[in-house]
Amino acid sequence: MIMAENTIFDIKNISRSEFETQFYKRNPPGSSGVLKTKTVAIAGAGGLGSNVAVALVRAGVYNLIIADFDRIELSNLNRQQFCYEQTGRLKVAALKENLLKNTAAIFAEADLLVEAFDRAEMKAMLIEAWCKAYPQKFIVAASGLAGTGRCGLIKTSAYGRLIICGDQQSEASEANGLIAPRVAMVAAMQANCAVEILLTGGVKV
Repeated sequence: MIMAENTIFDIKNISRSEFETQFYKRNPPGSSGVLKTKTVAIAGAGGLGSNVAVALVRAGVYNLIIADFDRIELSNLNRQQFCYEQTGRLKVAALKENLLKNTAAIFAEADLLVEAFDRAEMKAMLIEAWCKAYPQKFIVAASGLAGTGRCGLIKTSAYGRLIICGDQQSEASEANGLIAPRVAMVAAMQANCAVEILLTGGVKV
């Protein structure tokens, strides 16, 4: 059941258009019509990518291309959009080498790309491949989300069509760790930037 103001809707008995109208009624006027026609690629389906995907769908983006070579581990569940029963399954049925070698082909139809990999070397390879293949398209990357606190250091920076969210300093390690609040903050910033780009064609930082 879905509650909307004083009306109770049975999801089985309302049309898709009515459901969408109610679900996205708090979106900025006119934004839903734009966002539903756009496609966002997300490279990585872990702490950043899974949270970005959920945020984008809730914002009204209908078309996502998600690629990830990894399997879900129990240690992922504190910050990623998976559940215990999914442990051991592939996050996305894609191989790392195929993704790195065929970035342009995999994400060709996307209006922009969200980088959500864990390892620095993979981030760099993906950004380089995307910027070379699609210099006219935006890529929203993340850098520096490890540790705790220091919320004031987390920001959005723009380098042409490369947008980076995070503190750009803290590296994930056993000492720093990765916790849900900081990962979710950066993921939300990435999703927010993606929505702004799709609606306005750029990002104000």
